[in-house]
Amino acid sequence: MRKNIDIDANLLKKLKLISVFENMSVKALMEKAVEHYINSKESERFNQLKDEEKLDLGMLLLMQEAEKGDLASRDEIMELLK
Repeated sequence: MRKNIDIDANLLKKLKLISVFENMSVKALMEKAVEHYINSKESERFNQLKDEEKLDLGMLLLMQEAEKGDLASRDEIMELLK
């Protein structure tokens, strides 16, 4: 999908200059900047969570990685929890 955005001329000059030094396109540079910003905000938000919330989030991520067809019996689960 292609979208047009308005960028100030001064900002565009700066982006072009940085892209030369970084040896990447302006588009790639902007994508990298946005990715860095998102990762920074996610990390900041994660650090603000309480320990219990971090455990819940970790459990949610593990559950999302689990194989849906991979089943365990109740006894196996209770044995692992000991």
